[in-house]
Amino acid sequence: FDVHVMAHLYAARHAIPHMAAAGSGYLLNTSSAAGLLTQIGSLHYSVTKNAAVSLAEWISITYGHLGIGVSVLCPQAVETNIRANSPTAGMLPADGSSNAAAVDGVLTAAELADVVIEGLADERFHILPHPDVAEYVRRKGDDVDRWLGGMRRFQDRLFPDGPGPADWLVG
Repeated sequence: FDVHVMAHLYAARHAIPHMAAAGSGYLLNTSSAAGLLTQIGSLHYSVTKNAAVSLAEWISITYGHLGIGVSVLCPQAVETNIRANSPTAGMLPADGSSNAAAVDGVLTAAELADVVIEGLADERFHILPHPDVAEYVRRKGDDVDRWLGGMRRFQDRLFPDGPGPADWLVG
């Protein structure tokens, strides 16, 4: 929570008064596609990334009239060392085949940067480096019950032999 949400709040708390005084400014918050959808197997990541998106929405609504723009970056998998440094690094196949975030491909940092620059130039609120995410969000909005069923089936494909990714929660 401190990293995924409070870091953005602290930055906004510091920057917004200066931006408001200048009559303009821009914030780019980093969340994840999980903030718009969910991350199968990770309660904490899903909830905190969703909160980061909500915070960015709130800032945009609350301070947009002062000339302050906001974008929120929501990628799926990006090639970094985060997986190798994760405490769960050995729990998934090395090829990422059980990584839900990698299902639509893994972007390099350079590819991600190009999309961010374009999104900021267009002043888009959602910067979605993986184009499929926009369609997933649309489907979720169109019929959330159907989307939830699809996510359950996807989870079953990722973890066919159990235990389920959140079995720790119930026992």
